[in-house]
Amino acid sequence: MDAAAQIVFPPSARRMQERFGSRAGYAKRDHPETGFRQEADGELTAFLAELNSFFIATATPDGHPYIQHRGGPKGFLKALGPTTLAFADFAGNRQYITVGRLSENDSVCLFLIDYAQRARVKVWGRARVVEDDPGLLARLVEPGYKARVERAIVIEIQAWDINCRQHIPQKFDAADVEAAISKLQQRVAELARENASLREAAAARRGETPVPPDAIGPPR
Repeated sequence: MDAAAQIVFPPSARRMQERFGSRAGYAKRDHPETGFRQEADGELTAFLAELNSFFIATATPDGHPYIQHRGGPKGFLKALGPTTLAFADFAGNRQYITVGRLSENDSVCLFLIDYAQRARVKVWGRARVVEDDPGLLARLVEPGYKARVERAIVIEIQAWDINCRQHIPQKFDAADVEAAISKLQQRVAELARENASLREAAAARRGETPVPPDAIGPPR
């Protein structure tokens, strides 16, 4: 069995698939040519470029889980190489639950959701905390984003998969909505000016005095 498949589908998951009848459908994922991807290809890189939020799951050595939200500007989770992701860890509430767990257990799972496109990606890997590499931190800092970088989190990809979009609610970032509304308002203003110009031209041809657009009331 492919190593990536062993991580995504451990024996316990395969037993449940057998029990509930889905094992045959997932059996092809056990093989490298039809299994889980292990490199950050163009599809994953493009997905990351639009992402400004994700969740990272960690656990203590004895299995107590924790999941933390990480946010930043679009594209702050970056592909540094074929099998390496990294992000700048910004200063927060100083609980250090995630970095504490990583000091004892480097296994992680990232849950990446694009709500606008109703798409999600899961990434399994091994993570390490990097605090003394100015060059790396410089590659991860986003100019103009107001936050203090405390460290970098580097993830070596073991497997990743685009998951089912079922039940993902469609949501849009406020900034994207504002940009779309602004574009529409600009277009409405352009059409209003065009309409006023056409009215003036038509009135001139008839020898009439043009009526200002704001003097025209609603139709009756």
